[in-house]
Amino acid sequence: METFALAAISLTISISLFIKQKRSPAQLSFAFLCLALFLQKTGTFFYGIFGADFWKAISYLGALSIPPSLIAFCRSFLNRQKFPSRKIVISTASGSFLLTAICLTPCYDWPYLNLVFYLYLGSAMVYCYTALIDSIKMKGSDIERERLIYVAIACALAAALSVFDIFHSYGYDIPSMSNIAIAVLIYFTLIIITYSRLPELHEIMVRALIVFALVLFVTIIFYLITGLFGKNTVLPLNSVLMASFIIVIFIDPAKLILKKIAARFFFEGRDVSVSLYAIDEEIEKERSMLLEEMSTGLAHEIRNPLSSIKGAAQYLKSEVGSAQNHKLLGIIVEETDRLNSVVSQFLNYARPYSMNAEAQDINRIVDKVISLIKAAGLPENIVIEKNPDPDLPDVKMDGEQMIQVVLNIALNSVEAMSEGGILSFATAKIKDDGDKTLEIAIRDTGCGISKDELRNIFKPFFTTKKKGAGLGLSVCQRIIKNHGGRIDVESTPGSGTVFFIRI
Repeated sequence: METFALAAISLTISISLFIKQKRSPAQLSFAFLCLALFLQKTGTFFYGIFGADFWKAISYLGALSIPPSLIAFCRSFLNRQKFPSRKIVISTASGSFLLTAICLTPCYDWPYLNLVFYLYLGSAMVYCYTALIDSIKMKGSDIERERLIYVAIACALAAALSVFDIFHSYGYDIPSMSNIAIAVLIYFTLIIITYSRLPELHEIMVRALIVFALVLFVTIIFYLITGLFGKNTVLPLNSVLMASFIIVIFIDPAKLILKKIAARFFFEGRDVSVSLYAIDEEIEKERSMLLEEMSTGLAHEIRNPLSSIKGAAQYLKSEVGSAQNHKLLGIIVEETDRLNSVVSQFLNYARPYSMNAEAQDINRIVDKVISLIKAAGLPENIVIEKNPDPDLPDVKMDGEQMIQVVLNIALNSVEAMSEGGILSFATAKIKDDGDKTLEIAIRDTGCGISKDELRNIFKPFFTTKKKGAGLGLSVCQRIIKNHGGRIDVESTPGSGTVFFIRI
């Protein structure tokens, strides 16, 4: 059962990666690796049932396809040119081809052929694991190094669990764990290569916990059904767990495959695989995407006549003698500038973000923002306070974008203190879920934000101001997310608000 389950899992993952529209070289090579594993496990499973040489040949073909596929995936995943090199991939493929040719000769029945296969496959695995460890030492990015460490630990655990097969083969009452371990490993690897910017270990653990909980839930349902309708049926726990695991991890790849098939007959281009419980969210997402696509073109179409209107109003303003007409033309110019500002916010929201990341001192960015606020005319009843941490390390970020974020939030804080108050800036190094994080805290003593408004402040076009497009905080959030960070807010109505920018 475990062998068949692993074959089914490998095939589903392989197909789901092959039919993806946008796939990286690592995903494509992983799809070939899963396909090779599918052939090997399928041949092994059916050879054990029928004993036909055809299935034995399929098993050998899959086994011989694994080493070159594994090394090719390792090279793509690690993005290394020298280790593993292209020559090693070609040499391994040639070795597999040679062993395949040997299988077609009388040596096919050589008793030590299986041993040669296992040594060949084991050598490829050891080589790839060595390359993985070497890459961990070479990687400069902490995030990339952590991802590789997770993969190295997962591979080591899978290898350790596979050792149980040795005791199982010698007749000990110990379950075979290799197929289950490999199934979990390839699913974990799929997560890593699919989500290239997977945040931290805690998120991976949460994903794993959700999958584990779903597997237990399906297993319980299995036993409840067999207990009610098959009282004399006893299902092995290993088989039920593996079947449950298949069902759980099949959901996303199967939905992707069915979505592609349905797209052939459903021409409107809508995603018919969306859960009934998520239809509202999907509609909202489609609206946002459509609005982003329209914003750029619409903004340019509005800006051109606005410029003409403003130019004509300024010309007439300089010509008219009536004070009343002069005032009305001044209003036209003022409102035209306001509309132009709104259009600029639309463009900022719709434009794809590109970062010019350099090592920056957060305290200098805060000082620059404070200077800009004072230069723009800070109300006399508002006091600015600073509490910087002088020992903060530099962090890679786009300085201009970060100034835009801090300035936007700070100006909102100033507007919230119409009767005066204290605007304070603090910087610190904190531990956020075990990771070192730099934080900018912007606090005001203004009117605060209600709970209902707090849920919506980052939504596009949500605003409580009489004038404004409601895009400022949405743009800020997108910029911070693009930096791999997040913005948190705490507020008490009547007492003030604090924004935490964490990177």
